[in-house]
Amino acid sequence: MPESLSEDRRPPARFNAARYCLAENARLRPDKTALILVGDGTEDSLSFGTVERSVRAIAAGLLGLGLKPGDRVMIRMGNEADYVLVYFGALAAGLVALPSSPLLTEDEAAFLLENSGAAAVVVGGGCTVAPEALDGRLLLDAAAIAALKAGPKLPDYADTAADDPAMLIYTSGTTSRPKGVLHAHRAAYGRRPMLDHWLGLTEADVMLHAGTMNWTYTLGVGLSDPWSVGATAVLYNGPRDPAVWPRLIAQYRATLFAAVPTLYRQILKYGDLSAHDLSSLRHGCTAGEPLPVELLDAWTQATGKPLYEALGMSEISTYISSGPTVPVRPGSPGKPQLGRRVAILPREGEPVPLASGETGLLAVHRSEPALMLGYWNRPEEEAEVMRGDWFTGGDLARLDDDGYLWFAGRNNDLMKAMGYRVSPNEVEVVLSAHPSVAEVGVAELPVRADVSVICGFVVLQPDAEPDAAALLAWCADRLAAYKRPREIRFLDALPRTANGKVQRKRLAAAVAG
Repeated sequence: MPESLSEDRRPPARFNAARYCLAENARLRPDKTALILVGDGTEDSLSFGTVERSVRAIAAGLLGLGLKPGDRVMIRMGNEADYVLVYFGALAAGLVALPSSPLLTEDEAAFLLENSGAAAVVVGGGCTVAPEALDGRLLLDAAAIAALKAGPKLPDYADTAADDPAMLIYTSGTTSRPKGVLHAHRAAYGRRPMLDHWLGLTEADVMLHAGTMNWTYTLGVGLSDPWSVGATAVLYNGPRDPAVWPRLIAQYRATLFAAVPTLYRQILKYGDLSAHDLSSLRHGCTAGEPLPVELLDAWTQATGKPLYEALGMSEISTYISSGPTVPVRPGSPGKPQLGRRVAILPREGEPVPLASGETGLLAVHRSEPALMLGYWNRPEEEAEVMRGDWFTGGDLARLDDDGYLWFAGRNNDLMKAMGYRVSPNEVEVVLSAHPSVAEVGVAELPVRADVSVICGFVVLQPDAEPDAAALLAWCADRLAAYKRPREIRFLDALPRTANGKVQRKRLAAAVAG
């Protein structure tokens, strides 16, 4: 088993994640650029001194509005500077930040508000909240946040314990509704092993991240990690054109670039790499979905730069990776980062770690500081993922004799889309509500050797006409973009077990048959 977590990797008992990312930077390098937010012909640059003052002013303002430590603050904004400031402001005040995607429909956003019991919601341009969903909650828009930033700042960061709640992230679960993953302040400290062993991150770096701010990948790798060492973060809020990324790397002399494999593929296809000076780039980082070997080869051949993969999830951040200290082994996401307690457990029976070469459930020990506190009001799902002292996320894998991880599939039906986990149940509920649909199953459909999309497999009502476009439009009105099926296939019957349960793993084969 990889090295056990040593005491010096544990955070102090009193620990605030916002203080950890900002206080020393404001003291030591107040004029250094902390964040560059690039738009379509626009640029917003904030120093560490400015960020810290705004964060502490927002923290004071939120508490001044009557919010109490532990209250949830939902953030419903696009890639705007205020998203970052409100997120860290909530942490600085001892509140719980609830980042959400601007792609959510009003109904999806209303579910998060109700389920989390959020006391306030902050909205940005183009994002709305249904009036009936507010139900007495504070609603803060850009003007309200501007007023808070102009007010007095909190005298000091909240004196939170390392185990106090800090962030609530919603992700797909085994039911038809997303579940909240509750993280403590210590999660920011628990990211430290990846700084050396995946990112190779130092104060001198410029981190360009391609993700949106609601994503833990962006909030972590794109913001918290660079700020924890005093590096500069660059984010983008312009049109999603893959060709823009080589230009941004060259323009801002980015030393690190982080994205999902799908975007690296799009850059190779649509971005003119030879037209831009990429000499500043030390390596690329990728996570969110498996990195195909041919894409790894294509990127390194086209750029001459390494591409380091990491494996993570909302519950634990990244914990397995290749990187400056772990040579790339094509087809494997790498090794457990130094200090992580990772094991392969039997699928059934006692949670005793298996020997190298044996396949089982990939697991992380509960002593890991980056591990979630738990699922928000979902004890039954917590019970499903905990095996004794081990958290299991559903991946089947093995560790070879050199410590590299090799995937062997999933132990559940959760899908991966655009780097997000998506529950087939959630998509099935939406599709089944369409009047033409009698039965539906949702699963991933391979469209190329290394690319799959979410597909709805539909049995129609008697006399209904097959109209895939209408069903896709129905989903577009009711699901965030990353949850929507990209394909619809019509079947005479769904493959089922003897007990009548839909066999999602056989759906694609049923079409081929």
